[in-house]
Amino acid sequence: MKREQWGSRAGFILAAVGSAIGLGNIWRFPYMAYENGGGAFFIPYLFAMLTAGIPFMLMEFSLGHKLRGAAPRTFSKIGVKLEWLGWFQVFIAAIIAVYYVAVIGWAISYFSYSFTQSWGSDTNGFFFSEYLKLGENSPTKLGSLQLHIAIPMVLAWGITFAAIFGGVKGGIERANKILMPLLFIMVMGLITRIVFLPGALDGLNYLFQPDFSKIMDAKVWSAAYGQIFFTLSVGFAIMIAYSSYLPEKSDINNNAFMTVLINCGFSITAGVLIFGVLGYMAQEQAKPITEVVSAGVGLAFVTIPAAINLLPAPYILGPLFFLALVVAGLSSHISIIEAVTSALIDKMNWSRKKAASIVCGVGFIVSLAFATNGGLLLLDLIDYFINNVALLTSCLIELLVIGWLFKAADVRSYANNISEFSVGKWFEICIRFLSPIMLAVILSTNLINTFKEGYGGYAMSDLLLLGWGLVAAMFVVAVIINLASKPQTHQEA
Repeated sequence: MKREQWGSRAGFILAAVGSAIGLGNIWRFPYMAYENGGGAFFIPYLFAMLTAGIPFMLMEFSLGHKLRGAAPRTFSKIGVKLEWLGWFQVFIAAIIAVYYVAVIGWAISYFSYSFTQSWGSDTNGFFFSEYLKLGENSPTKLGSLQLHIAIPMVLAWGITFAAIFGGVKGGIERANKILMPLLFIMVMGLITRIVFLPGALDGLNYLFQPDFSKIMDAKVWSAAYGQIFFTLSVGFAIMIAYSSYLPEKSDINNNAFMTVLINCGFSITAGVLIFGVLGYMAQEQAKPITEVVSAGVGLAFVTIPAAINLLPAPYILGPLFFLALVVAGLSSHISIIEAVTSALIDKMNWSRKKAASIVCGVGFIVSLAFATNGGLLLLDLIDYFINNVALLTSCLIELLVIGWLFKAADVRSYANNISEFSVGKWFEICIRFLSPIMLAVILSTNLINTFKEGYGGYAMSDLLLLGWGLVAAMFVVAVIINLASKPQTHQEA
């Protein structure tokens, strides 16, 4: 069976950028910068981008392109006993896909509310009590299904399904050629309006004001590396699958640099947007900016709606912002589902249409757990363990495998042979030493803190079942699939 291919280089880069640019760029990066020394954070962030982001992206693009398979097939070609790592990454993608779609569903709802600001003046009460109907629930006692959350999720799944079902060129590439330019135009349009608002520049000063005393703080460096790994969609099967569809003559080095630079540039642009809004909001409410800043879900669904209430022309700027969130979410969701779908196509020899239907069908049913009263709590707990334990573990193992078992030098020479410009020895130093050391520090800190303090005040039984238990189950199932696989002479796709 001949492997599908991207129709154009621009199509591939837009899809890779669409995968990397997600909700985290808009609501996680600005807060991380603000928390970790403002303008000074950009120094460790750029260092992390050069020593971890670009080398990791180069490595995954090279592996996918050279070995022509989704993550499980790629790792099994490196060594038969390594197929489990590919499946562990596919499971990470599958789990992220089923809860990420809930947040896209919320953004779709808020897009409709934003025309009339029907969230009212108490945006906090509206989001948690009226919209999510968060009761006395826990991550294991979910309460009842909320149709007003489930219906927008159906819409999100429908768009993702159409893109995956349509194939690499006809579906994914076409979707990203619409979604990515649309996202950039909307964000630039919002910024053009917002920077002229009173107080907006104070917000930007707050974001970019360097606090160089933080440069010596190991936590700040750890946050910078963590942000790079979170934001680039590396380490969970997506970029390997996407690059396996590249034509034989592809400029790997250029593609990797462009994908990482566009993604990081977008993060900084999103920071300008968010802190411009927060600066204006602080001035309107006569509060210090430290009181209006928040991160994550609270920023998008509580703080920003409160800011939209104060904005001139809220019925234009509000829908623009939430449509941008929906678009950023959908482009990432499509790539996450493709990572799972392509692995099943490789393994089971299913047709794309069958694999897409099964993955999206099962994914939709499982994702309904997040459209319940306790959905946010379930999402919060699972997201913490997937991102801070499973994903970082997967990245670390992948670096050790490629750096020490497979020879990073081979990856570098392969990429250099087919690229317009060559990367030097720094690539191997980063893959073998710098990135694994930083990741090992971040991961061990996360593990020690989580063992000692738990997370988010959740009951130990919930942590054991939905946190540690889930990660352990993913690992065990991945190993079982690996053991059950017959050593096969892989047909080159």
